[in-house]
Amino acid sequence: MRLVVTGRDGQVATSLLEAGQGRDDVEVVAVGRPTLDLTQPDTVFDALAAVRPDIVVSAAAYTAVDQAEDEPDLAFAVNAVGAGKVAEAAAKLGVPVIHLSTDYVFDGSKDGAYVETDATAPLGVYGASKLAGELAVAAANPRHLILRTAWVYSPFGRNFVKTMLRLASDRDEIAVVADQWGNPTSALDIADAILHAAAMLRDDEAFDGYGIYHLAGTGETNWSGFARHILDTSARYGGPTARVRDIATSDYPTKAKRPANSRLSTARFAAACGWVAPDWRQSAQAVVYRLLTGERRQALSA
Repeated sequence: MRLVVTGRDGQVATSLLEAGQGRDDVEVVAVGRPTLDLTQPDTVFDALAAVRPDIVVSAAAYTAVDQAEDEPDLAFAVNAVGAGKVAEAAAKLGVPVIHLSTDYVFDGSKDGAYVETDATAPLGVYGASKLAGELAVAAANPRHLILRTAWVYSPFGRNFVKTMLRLASDRDEIAVVADQWGNPTSALDIADAILHAAAMLRDDEAFDGYGIYHLAGTGETNWSGFARHILDTSARYGGPTARVRDIATSDYPTKAKRPANSRLSTARFAAACGWVAPDWRQSAQAVVYRLLTGERRQALSA
């Protein structure tokens, strides 16, 4: 099975490439700019057709949440129009598309975990562009899995885990928001889930479970709780640590509003695909360990 992922340098794409190494049953190929450029829709079909995918993973995205408020046209070009073109190209090639979306399609006002049928109401441009992308993907390719995830981190790229470790290297105390709740999700786990789902799609031509799913780490916390776990784990491995001071969202204003509740129920994905993410603490510990041992320590500055 050849799994082709868009977004060559993203956390999910990099995690998929790593997960595919040494496996005989799957080949993971990443395509990205300039060959495939979501701001240049005419590049999409040719780039995907050239690598002959069995399944396309649409992971490329505009993810600068605050900057999107100043660049709405670019955010929609990538996250909506571009995502739709990827799904359309997959449909023309006769293959399914697995598309990554986000908790930011919700406004965070629900008391409890969001399920797939809950009403969407994005608070900002980023969430609105990703919601438009979901609609475009669904319209372009009936064989779609749209996977909403949240609070993604990994040993790769820029993310909250690496930021906390970097800040702890030169601070005694870090102020972290304590009134936003969600499910920290390792991109390594997302990659594992995608490979599991892709194998299921390959082996079951009669699969009728296409649609929207939530895919996130098991268990919930707030940002300050996440930070404490990261730094406690770092301390156990001899890495940097610092005190975490709880603050309110109002104490840390940002251009784009964040949902106060990003908790996602993953029961539907578990039932359809037979896969459940590890507890978020376990996955975060594994990533911190990787970042603090051997050559992985250099990744902190990336």
